[in-house]
Amino acid sequence: MSYISSFCHITTSTCFVNGVEVLKATEDDFLKELYLSLGIKYSKFHKMDMLSKLAFIGSELLIKEMPEIANYGENDIALLFANKTSSAVTDLKFLDSYKEKGFPSPGLFVYTLPNILMGEISIKNKWYGENMFTIQPQFDAAYFANYSSILLNKNSEAVLCGWVNISEEKIESFFFFIAKKDLKQLDLQLSSEKLKELFSTVKFD
Repeated sequence: MSYISSFCHITTSTCFVNGVEVLKATEDDFLKELYLSLGIKYSKFHKMDMLSKLAFIGSELLIKEMPEIANYGENDIALLFANKTSSAVTDLKFLDSYKEKGFPSPGLFVYTLPNILMGEISIKNKWYGENMFTIQPQFDAAYFANYSSILLNKNSEAVLCGWVNISEEKIESFFFFIAKKDLKQLDLQLSSEKLKELFSTVKFD
């Protein structure tokens, strides 16, 4: 049996952890505001694109909520992420840099693949487990539940999952940590129905 041990929603203006509002935007750059609220110092964060910043913050919020994550081995945690826009925001910025300067920006080029966000999380936490990023038309609870179960039945002890859809105007994200143990005693057994219910508890603005 597997459990949803903790979950987090980040919208354009509000952040919720386990269904409780923890921060509301007071500045234009909400991702930076969230980063500062975590009280961590990670200089590479400021060089990331918006998509990677969003995924980084979501993962750090869950890590902060569950110190028990530190007890996992470097190969124990798998990463499973998806969205519907790929890296479109950065792709357009990369194209603009080419048009304006006549040559592509190396700093943007590295983020023109959406799965780089998993690399950023892995580097920060020294996690080397399995990882998968897929493009989907909408949040697919059954996909996350089924694929996580497969990973947990193989070599993984836990799975950090994230739906990370982002544009210049809107953030729609849902992060959740699935483990073989109920780390936070939320009594949320893993199922597609439960994931769909949790995803829908927040209205994305």
